[in-house]
Formats: sequence, structure tokens, C-alpha cells
Amino acid sequence: MFERLRSDMTYLRCALRTLRMTAPIVRDPTRIFPAVIDELAERHGDKPALMSDRETLSYRGLAERSRRYTRWALTQYIAKGDVVALLMPNRPEYFATWLGLTRAGAAVALLNTNLTGASLAYCIDLVAPKHVIAAAEFAPALASAESFRKTFSRTWVHDTWNQGTSPHAGGHPRIDDAVAALDGGPLAAADLPALTIEDKALFIYTSGTTGMPKAANINHYRLMLAAFGFAGVMGTRPDDRMYDCLPMYHTVGGVVAIGATLITGGSVFIREKFSVREFWDDVVGNDCTLFQYIGELCRYLLEAPEHVRERAHRLRLACGNGLRPDVWPRFQARFAIPHILEFYAATEGNVNLFNFDGRPGAVGRVPWFLRHRFPIKIVRFDIQSGLPIRNAKGFCEQAAPGEVGEAIGQILKDPAKSNMRFEGYANVAENARKILRDVFEPGDAWFRSGDLMREDATGYFYFIDRIGDTFRWKGENVSTTEVSEFLTGFPGIHEANVYGVEVAGCEGRAGMAAIVCEPHLDLAALRTYLAARLPDYARPLFVRIRDEIEVTGTFKQKKMDLTKEGFDPEKTGDAMFFDDPRERAFVRIDAALYADIVAGEVRL
Repeated sequence: MFERLRSDMTYLRCALRTLRMTAPIVRDPTRIFPAVIDELAERHGDKPALMSDRETLSYRGLAERSRRYTRWALTQYIAKGDVVALLMPNRPEYFATWLGLTRAGAAVALLNTNLTGASLAYCIDLVAPKHVIAAAEFAPALASAESFRKTFSRTWVHDTWNQGTSPHAGGHPRIDDAVAALDGGPLAAADLPALTIEDKALFIYTSGTTGMPKAANINHYRLMLAAFGFAGVMGTRPDDRMYDCLPMYHTVGGVVAIGATLITGGSVFIREKFSVREFWDDVVGNDCTLFQYIGELCRYLLEAPEHVRERAHRLRLACGNGLRPDVWPRFQARFAIPHILEFYAATEGNVNLFNFDGRPGAVGRVPWFLRHRFPIKIVRFDIQSGLPIRNAKGFCEQAAPGEVGEAIGQILKDPAKSNMRFEGYANVAENARKILRDVFEPGDAWFRSGDLMREDATGYFYFIDRIGDTFRWKGENVSTTEVSEFLTGFPGIHEANVYGVEVAGCEGRAGMAAIVCEPHLDLAALRTYLAARLPDYARPLFVRIRDEIEVTGTFKQKKMDLTKEGFDPEKTGDAMFFDDPRERAFVRIDAALYADIVAGEVRL
């Protein structure tokens, strides 16, 4: 009882702090995120806001840089609601770019920098942007997508750091030159469109649980909620310095880590890509007090050799999601992290959970006294059908404590519970798949998280797995449908069933493909083909050659038995191959190779 009371008090204290930060958002609907940055610039002036190895922007400098992009958008006659796509690596300029464009009323699509070819073309066409802004180093990736494009956009290249010498500019106009020539001073209200927190600001891509990537609608309200909400969740302070090495095209790396820190006057150090070798030098050298993680990042650090500076830091908090129960206590103890704050959230969803008191393995908790404000349930789920179970009356049933089911969040239009809204996707046809109706009573609507969880008797939630066609690997969602389509596009492959398999010691699931193909398939050519079309985290690590793919009575591919058998050669007579990084080739899996992979002798 004492433990429960202490947990309740911790949650209440943090929840009230978060509520104080977020309650004013709906009271002033015309105060959007770019306006907040302008206010912060007035308050903090030349204090560092965003830093990197190449560039630092003060609060004033960030506001001025962003306003140049606003003026550029106005000169290009970008109107309220027009879309601009952004393809750029982690850097202060990235944040300044979309910040300025949203001030002008644009909706900015944050493109995944791992994509090329048809995958990139699909994501661009999904939002049909008027303009695409790409860093010079990504101009070749953009060019590879051109033959697959169905919509037209004008392309601009950002080339400041190459000083105009990049061989990849491709003859496109330089946006860095264009914005540098514009004024960074305040804009008159009459020059700007009338915007509110209900207007679209960003499109952030998520794989969801079925099909191709989806572009989630992020309006200015969700931007404000992410920044102010997580400022309350983490209790950010003016003396904080956030270490951000997560992709800025994702919500956590691009909005939460940065926005929550800036809101209270702190600074953010932006790393272009995560590096195990340089992580502690960065954290200590830049005097960071916070860092944003995903579970795989923590596991990589834990598996690395001892670093001389790994306990010389001033970190007070690590905030993130996906930290495995077996990694959590070892990670926290080895690196002397005072507090780990795990949370669960979806870019487009309303199921938000926070583990304020740091219970290892839990993604969050909803105390009894806040159940009315956060109507989140776990419903009984049928793995075979991929749907929640309905009783004789046609309603779903809440899972018992400890029972695994799908996590869902009630969709409400109550202004007092605006955290339970669902904004949907750029393709409105996708919305119906994520909404569960008539769940507990006629007419109610609930957001499907697409994730299996269990809740214990004390209200803690634990993540179990993802539902359907998507699995997570290397901190990214992988759409099996998308990978299957690329595989069957290769000469000689007739059918492909893609799924994720567990690998000992690794977070998430590694990609595996069971294929039906012509004899003597050219695996070397297949490897080259996939590398040119899929990001590395989406390429199957394992290939299993079969005579046929089993299907259900409704012609859906069966995955469960394949998943259970994994890549163990003793469980099947099928030929199986592993994309061995040592050989840079698909290698036949035998007992010895299987043992090496399971023992961690081969780095995946």
C-alpha cells in the first residue's frame, strides 16, 4: 500500500506540472508554435538554442533564420495549407526551416532520409507538395525517385555547408542563397495568414500496422502539446542541455526533444547520427543534462566496451521509449543515470502513457484518479483474425489484469480532454482502419494503437508486441507489405511472405522473408537490388526458400508458424540464408552459423 501511495503521489505531482504547462494552449488558439519561438527569442536573446558540431543558433538567431524561411515562402506564393517536403539530415537548419514554413501557413512533410527510389516517391506523392527542399547530399536520393513520381514539385537544394561546391546540386536553385538575401526581422501580422492551433503544421510519416507508410496530420495544437507537454513531463529547466541524436524526421527527435527543452529556456545539442564511440564524449563535452533515447540506443551503449567518460557526465534524466526490461537496470547502473522516464505514444494517436516513477519494463501507468481523463483500455484480442474479440452482444471486452490485448484510446471531442483527439492521416481513407467503433457502447469510437500490451493489477502497462504487418527493427517500423512488393519485383521471385523474427539479445525483430522462386536464384543480385531500394533497417536479414506460401481461407498469408520457426535450420528442411555483414553476401545458414548469430558473435 505504501508503494502504491508513493507511486500515486509521484504521478500526481508530474501530471499536475504537465497540466499547468498544457492547459493554456486551448485558451489562446492563435498562439502557435512559431509565435512561441519568437517570444523565447525576445526573452533569451543570444543564449544558445540549437547547437551542433558545425553550427550554433541562439534563440534570436533561430527566430531570425526561421523568419527568412517565412519570407521565402511568401515570395513563392505558398498559401495556407500548401505542402512543402523537407529532406535534410539532423542540423539546426532543419528545425529553423520547418518552423519558418509553418509560420507562413505551410504544412511541412518531414521525409525519412533513409528512403530512395519508389519508397521516397510514394511518400512525396502521398502529400503532393508544391516544393521539395533537399540538402545537397540527398539530391541523388531525390533524383532516384523522379521516375516513380506521380506528382510534380519544384526542387530546391540547400548547400551552405558545401559552400556551393557540392557535385549533387543537379542544377536546382539554392534555397540557402534565396533565404540569406531576405530579412530576418519580425513580420507584420497583416503579412501573415491567420492561423490557429487547428491548422496543419507537419506531416510526419509512420508505418502504422498495415500497408505502406502513412503521413500523419500534425496540427499546431499537437506541436504545442508535444513541446509543452514534455516540458512538463521531463520538468525541463533553463539550465538543461538536451542531447538529441534521434532522427529529426520523427516526432521524438524532431519535436519532443527540441521543443520541450526550448520552451523553458534550455539548449539542445543536435548530433547528425548516433555514434556509440562518440556518445559519451558528446554528452560530457557539451555538458548535457538530458538525453532522448530509443531502446536500441541504450542497448548499443550497454554492449560497447567501457568508455573512460561514461560516468563523468551530468545527466539527470534519460527520456524515451522501447527500453527493454532486461536492459533497463544494467544500463541505469553501469552509466549512473539518476532517472529513466519511459513513455509510450504514437505520432498520430491518443494512447499516451508515462512511467514517471521509473519502474523497469513498464511503459506507463494511469492511476485510478486519472482514469476519467485518460480513457485508455486493453481489449481482448484474437491473433488469428488480427481484431479485438467481440462478445455475444457485439461489444469488445476489457482484458483482465495480466492478459495480453490491444491498447486503445477513446476518441473524444471534449475540449477538456483534447489529448484524446485523433487527427488522422493525409490519406483520409486510412483513418477508418485506425478507428474502432461501438466498442463498449453504441456510437463510441476508439483509436487502435496497433500494439499488444498487458496491464498489471496496479495499473502499470507493459508493451508486448506490434500487431499485423509491421514490426520494429533498429528503432524503425518496417512495413512487411512494402518489403514484399519489392521482393516480388525481382526477377525470379514469385511470392514473398515477410515477417519479423526474434534474435537473442536484440531489440525488436529482424526482417525475414519466405519466398517462392525459380531455381538458382541470384542472391548476390537480389542483395544489390534490395540495397538500392530499401533502407538498411527494412532489408531482410534472413531469406527462406519455400515451395509454397501457406494461406488462410481468405487467402491471407500465414506468418505465425514461420515466425516461431525463425531462422533455426534444425526446425525446417527449407534452405535459409543470412545477409552476413562479414561476407557482404547471403550465406547459407548451418548449425555453426546459427549458433554464432544467437551467441552474438555476428553483429547485426
